[in-house]
Amino acid sequence: MTKNQEPMNDSPKSGGKLRFILFPLILPVISSLCLLCTSLTLPSFEEQANKAKQSEAKQYVGSMNRAQQSKYAENDSFVNSIDALGIGIKTETTNYRYSMETTKNTAFNYGVAKSEKLRSFVGGVFVIGVKSDNAQNKMRIESILCITDEVGIIHPKPPQTKNGKLVC
Repeated sequence: MTKNQEPMNDSPKSGGKLRFILFPLILPVISSLCLLCTSLTLPSFEEQANKAKQSEAKQYVGSMNRAQQSKYAENDSFVNSIDALGIGIKTETTNYRYSMETTKNTAFNYGVAKSEKLRSFVGGVFVIGVKSDNAQNKMRIESILCITDEVGIIHPKPPQTKNGKLVC
């Protein structure tokens, strides 16, 4: 051995073979942590995307409710088709199917999800009270917007009045 060469040392201080043994042991741990972090953030991205898709239905059903209120105020009756609302809403989009049901004193507007990952919506417009011929009307028109508790292709139950209040 010459003076400039040092003997090969496998001690931890020298970093010899120990480096090559630890690296393969640490690599799976680091990979597992990365996968764990990714799996925790992916549902969050999907959840945000679903909320964005659901905002379409919330907006459409809310618009249908307002249009029904306006039609009733103008004509003393609800309309029974989406086209008759005159607000340019399609009956079907990529994520939702829209429909309505009306009676003399109620209009129910539906946004039913087409995906198992989205929630459905229903809006209700109610004529509450009675219309009198004198100057004092005891009638009012109220609306409510409801969302299903569960995700899926669910036709929601219509809202109701309980003790004079609208409930989902």
